[in-house]
Amino acid sequence: MNIFDEAKIDCHNHLFDPARFPYHPYAPYAPSGQEVATQAQFTRVMDAYGVQHALLVGPNSGYHTDNRCLLHALASGQGRFKGVAVVKADVDLDALAALQAQGVVGIAFNPALYGVASLKGVDGLFGKLAELGIFAQLQVCDDQLLDLHGLLQGSQARLLIDHCGRPDAAAGVQQAGFQALLRLADSGRACVKLSGMQKFAAADALFEQSSAYVQALLEAFGAQACVWGSDWPFIRQPARVDYGPLLKLAERLMPDARLRRTVMWDTPRRLFGFA
Repeated sequence: MNIFDEAKIDCHNHLFDPARFPYHPYAPYAPSGQEVATQAQFTRVMDAYGVQHALLVGPNSGYHTDNRCLLHALASGQGRFKGVAVVKADVDLDALAALQAQGVVGIAFNPALYGVASLKGVDGLFGKLAELGIFAQLQVCDDQLLDLHGLLQGSQARLLIDHCGRPDAAAGVQQAGFQALLRLADSGRACVKLSGMQKFAAADALFEQSSAYVQALLEAFGAQACVWGSDWPFIRQPARVDYGPLLKLAERLMPDARLRRTVMWDTPRRLFGFA
């Protein structure tokens, strides 16, 4: 059996359907052309590659804090999807609980896009997430985690770190930001996505430039706190990215089938409540 035949859950992907759900006027980027990615299109990709479930991430690009496209997919996806939403910092507990009731399991924060200062004043929101058991999903890059130490250590929210922490591929696993990510494993409430290698590694050296980081994360967090994601439909990429080669990359990074089963199926089922 190879990775195409194995049970899989894709834990990082986005939907963009501007014909049905127009983009938010304040979104920082408007995906177009081949970046448009409807629920129907993604479902066909999932079926073609044997992906049973997906954790849909509401994108800052296109939709900002408008979650209608995401929530429609959760409602109509026949149990295949869970979601990560984007909200304003002053969202109240009842609104978060309503999102949770519709299948939202995380709230996305993106200092990699907006800067660390964008998380100023979110302590109260993190407290609400902790109360409800909703993940705070963070996309950071380089050494940004160092500036977030106080927020993350002072909160009891469950943490979900995107894209291996988006390290500087040339700086090595000892770089300060990546070491801060590894230390988060000791909290017992942090998980990490083995995803988005194309965001920090060169397109022609994805394995060579990401392998050491993936192995360090697996060792620190354990397979019970690591999940896999594709980052489909690969917006703002300078070079072509395809789903099949990313699955083969995951197989190469995790050659043991039992490890893949844990990371790509058992762990996301447990963490996000897939049936």
